[in-house]
Amino acid sequence: MCGILAVLGCVDNSQAKRSRIIELSRRLKHRGPDWSGLHCHGDCYLAHQRLAIIDPTSGDQPLYNEDKTVIVTVNGEIYNHKQLRQNLSSHQFRTGSDCEVIAHLYEEQGEEFIDMLDGMFSFVLLDTRDKSFIAARDAIGITPLYLGWGLDGSIWFASEMKALSDDCERFISFPPGHIYSSKQGGLRRWYNPPWFSEQIPSTPYDPMILRETFEKAVVKRLMTDVPFGVLLSGGLDSSLVAAVANRYLADSAIAQQWGSQLHTFCIGLKGSPDLKAAKEVADYLGTRHHELHFTVQEGIDALEEVIYHTETYDVTTIRASTPMFLMSRKIKSLGVKMVLSGEGSDEIFGGYLYFHKAPNKEEFHEETCRKIKALHLYDCLRANKSTSAWGIEARVPFLDKEFISTAMSIDPEWKMIRSDLGRIEKWVLRNAFDDEKNPYLPKHILYRQKEQFSDGVGYSWIDGLKEHANNQVTDGMLMHANYIYPENTPTTKEAYHYRTIFEKYYPKNAARSTVPGGPSVACSTAKAVEWDAAWSKNPDPSGRAALGVHEAAYEDTVDTKLAEPKNGSL
Repeated sequence: MCGILAVLGCVDNSQAKRSRIIELSRRLKHRGPDWSGLHCHGDCYLAHQRLAIIDPTSGDQPLYNEDKTVIVTVNGEIYNHKQLRQNLSSHQFRTGSDCEVIAHLYEEQGEEFIDMLDGMFSFVLLDTRDKSFIAARDAIGITPLYLGWGLDGSIWFASEMKALSDDCERFISFPPGHIYSSKQGGLRRWYNPPWFSEQIPSTPYDPMILRETFEKAVVKRLMTDVPFGVLLSGGLDSSLVAAVANRYLADSAIAQQWGSQLHTFCIGLKGSPDLKAAKEVADYLGTRHHELHFTVQEGIDALEEVIYHTETYDVTTIRASTPMFLMSRKIKSLGVKMVLSGEGSDEIFGGYLYFHKAPNKEEFHEETCRKIKALHLYDCLRANKSTSAWGIEARVPFLDKEFISTAMSIDPEWKMIRSDLGRIEKWVLRNAFDDEKNPYLPKHILYRQKEQFSDGVGYSWIDGLKEHANNQVTDGMLMHANYIYPENTPTTKEAYHYRTIFEKYYPKNAARSTVPGGPSVACSTAKAVEWDAAWSKNPDPSGRAALGVHEAAYEDTVDTKLAEPKNGSL
């Protein structure tokens, strides 16, 4: 995962301005410690900090077309770049970089090529022939991007807001699935899947199609020229990623370069639920497992760094980002530069425990749509920035465009949590990988109930954070919070403490406006809080607020076969 910074339409092209752009780009060096590049053309600057995953020797950026009239700086991976190159045989490629196809596709297709890209990406492209430019972000917002405006009329794009927050009068989080075009005068959506309208789908559930599509999503993300591994919490999602990657690795060409034994990583407080479950999965799969530990105090000591890097004051994001941040540092020390992770499944399949309260399939589906649309503000932000802080790239197979399309086309009646039919949360996914002849995972792991990541690393983690915040924030401070922080006013001492740290690094109104707010229970949207009257009286962002659901017994479900809908219909 790289870091990009572009400043377009800048009236100042002095050496001092060039030096300032370099200085700001260096704020992103943690994202790309391997090399840096800067291209200046008139009043435009394109800077890049590179993390070399594909073609480490010749893929430095910015990238160009043949005559260097098209310049592009990219953060991301294009998984179908080899197929795209085959259709660009008349073009001369200078590097083996997967991202170089962007410059040549633009020459062939103009601005309408973006949906052809299969991957995660944020990029800025400058066409020097007519001084036009475009910027775009991937469908879900797996890679971060910010858009800002300078007082001199310049337009800024950066992977993290720390690179533009001082020099831009206003900035926003660049919306996922959008393109900014200087020719057409602003933002427009390029990603328009059927599920985006939140219309209720009706496709029958086919477990084999779901399984095969997910396996393809995992396999394409094993494209790498550097050592890699899988983040394994022992929960369903990360365990499935590890299981599929492990099966493919044994017979793939990648094994010839990096060995056939998959590396897996887990972090937690000693004795945590995740450490125990991950060890069991790793032993079952035969991976080379790395069990990493941290203490509550080590996590607390890292809070300032975590908030600086993640650029948020959202409570659940910080709780989960801190262990991931610490784990990434240790992974980096082992020489690993790319990891696969399980983000996105809970949003697609309604895996959070509060989905037990969904009143009907319509509201269930609409909530999954809202959750996917907001991923770039929460789990995508956490996974990307926690790992990129240490120069590690996180890839997320569940957020593959084709897989999302397949999963979100399923009639949501199949996703509903139905104890009378033996269906727990994410049953359609569990059932798809419930193979008696060739098991992917042990049954009790395949049907292990959801743990919030911040809970799974050790239940005393959240308790320790709350106690620490209680010692930092007085009752009087919290009582007057609405005067100090009128926007997204913190309602707990923990939230207040995180907000004070955030404001120290990002004091502008524009910065605080990039962080979402509103009531939430167990990671729900504000709309879903309406599902239970008790939630609005005592909202809690923690997974423990799922109202006793986590204590429910599901032992009988592990032997449940595909249950047909009652009365023969959905």
